[in-house]
Amino acid sequence: MGNWFNKEPPPPVVLVPPLFDFPPIAARSRMLESSYNILFGKLALKCLFEDFFEKARHFNTLIMLKPIDDPHVDLMATASGPLDHKPKEKIAGNALFRWQSDVDDPHTFMDLFVSNSDPVLQMRSCAYYPRYGFGAFGILPLLLKKRVTAEDYGVMGLRYASGKLSAGVTVMPFAIKDQLPKSAWLVSKLGRLTVGVQYEPQYGRKDDMKYKDLLNWSCAAGYGVGSGSPLSPSFNFCLELSKSSQFNASFYQHVVVQRRVKNPFEESEVVGITNYIDFGFELQTRLDDAKTSNNIPDSTFQIAASWQANKNFLLKGKVGPLSSSLALAVKSWWKPSFTFSISATRDRISGTTAYGFGLRVENMREASYQRADPNFVMLTPNKEHLAEGIVWKIGARPMLESDINAGNFDRLPKELRPQGRMLCGTCHGLCGNPSSEVTVR
Repeated sequence: MGNWFNKEPPPPVVLVPPLFDFPPIAARSRMLESSYNILFGKLALKCLFEDFFEKARHFNTLIMLKPIDDPHVDLMATASGPLDHKPKEKIAGNALFRWQSDVDDPHTFMDLFVSNSDPVLQMRSCAYYPRYGFGAFGILPLLLKKRVTAEDYGVMGLRYASGKLSAGVTVMPFAIKDQLPKSAWLVSKLGRLTVGVQYEPQYGRKDDMKYKDLLNWSCAAGYGVGSGSPLSPSFNFCLELSKSSQFNASFYQHVVVQRRVKNPFEESEVVGITNYIDFGFELQTRLDDAKTSNNIPDSTFQIAASWQANKNFLLKGKVGPLSSSLALAVKSWWKPSFTFSISATRDRISGTTAYGFGLRVENMREASYQRADPNFVMLTPNKEHLAEGIVWKIGARPMLESDINAGNFDRLPKELRPQGRMLCGTCHGLCGNPSSEVTVR
């Protein structure tokens, strides 16, 4: 009886909600892309500047489902169109059926894409062998309304990826010789520094050696700090010279912060919650003397930020020289989960504000974090710190710190651990499996 009356209160915990939209949909097909186009924070910036910012006066619906009996296959369907009835703009619909060889390895797959616009039917396939680091992929448009270029007949590629190096080439089998290759890239990681070069022959006469034309080359250098896990902060800064005619500078920062919880619906031992804040900046400046229309400036920039308050609410905003946008997304973690988003876009030229709406239904990506996460421990665990009211002090640093700061990732699900074995465009553990057995209560 004495032990029952003198029972110590449970230790304080910090709620760690799952990331709102993780892993990104764009990461599913990264093995079909050049690593140069995904590394240097480009994938993270794309998600920050585009996700949940729906087109003004348009709606967008997305359904992602997979059968319970066969987790190797899934279906993703989208429908988008104008909110008002415009005779010249129709509703666009498409669907993607995907088969994945290994549930835990998204690098080997095959999918079929159908759409009411070009391409009407397209097949994509990729095979990657982690033991040797080599992979092969192909994109074959089966049905097109009109085939104009050699790319419309198909693209094939080979790649090599290790923890420090990524190289690859894409070719068009039905193209004439002077159009080969379609692209080639080489990216290397040296500590925190990543450098890369890409060749895309688009300029020059047929009888010239296009690799001598600098307009067909792009190069980039990036500096990144962070473990690669979404539970730890990260920072990436990049400088790029694209096709010797455009200079790009960008940075992306992922911040993990803790704030106090005053929620009567939570248990008394819950003292804080983890929030995720992302910042991004992108600057583009043309270097050539080519004349452009008055609507296309020689230099442009955009700034964006997002804040995930908990597992249900996400707020995003971005500002540019021509327009500003604000987006709010609300998500329910049911099975399947539902996400509703609304975005407002302010056009600085016309002075008008327009709205866009989005709806997502999915059962492919499940919650990957526990709310009472065991990775967050007391810095000085003793009985004094277990008392209520002194765990969090106003104006002082929280007494709870994540064990992952010391490099302990053993307790994390696989998709949340740093992925340094392959340089293919990983960002915050994107090479992990989208699903997990860890659930959110």
